[in-house]
Amino acid sequence: MPEKSDSTPPSRQEVRILALDVGEKRIGLAVSDPLGITAQGLGVLIRQSLETDLARLQEVAREWHVQEIVVGLPRHMDGRPGEQAEAILELGRTLGAALGVPVATWDERLTTVEAERVLLEADLSRRRRRRVVDQVAAVLILQSYLEYRSLS
Repeated sequence: MPEKSDSTPPSRQEVRILALDVGEKRIGLAVSDPLGITAQGLGVLIRQSLETDLARLQEVAREWHVQEIVVGLPRHMDGRPGEQAEAILELGRTLGAALGVPVATWDERLTTVEAERVLLEADLSRRRRRRVVDQVAAVLILQSYLEYRSLS
């Protein structure tokens, strides 16, 4: 588990980014290190209601001094937005507005499939995989976003 940041606001060079892998039942969470190089899993939130989910996400974002949010955007293989895309975009916009931070979207096609593969290779039980797959997907989303940013 990554270390929590203290109450001191981050310096300009230190930007923590929170990634969300939003599903109907769970939200996988990952956060970048202060330099924006690596992604670490923070766990999984079990969805309750939009209001409760937003309150819990705001709490996590404030605790980690998040300055940007990346939301995994579901897309079909042909690039069209997935069925849940609009609801996920709305969640991201609302959270970003509440925190006053920018929100980016990142194509999440096949991240859950990749997360399952990683967990199978790690020989985790089906029960354990089900509990952490969304967190691992959030880590994969964030890590690919961080790598893209480092190239630009």
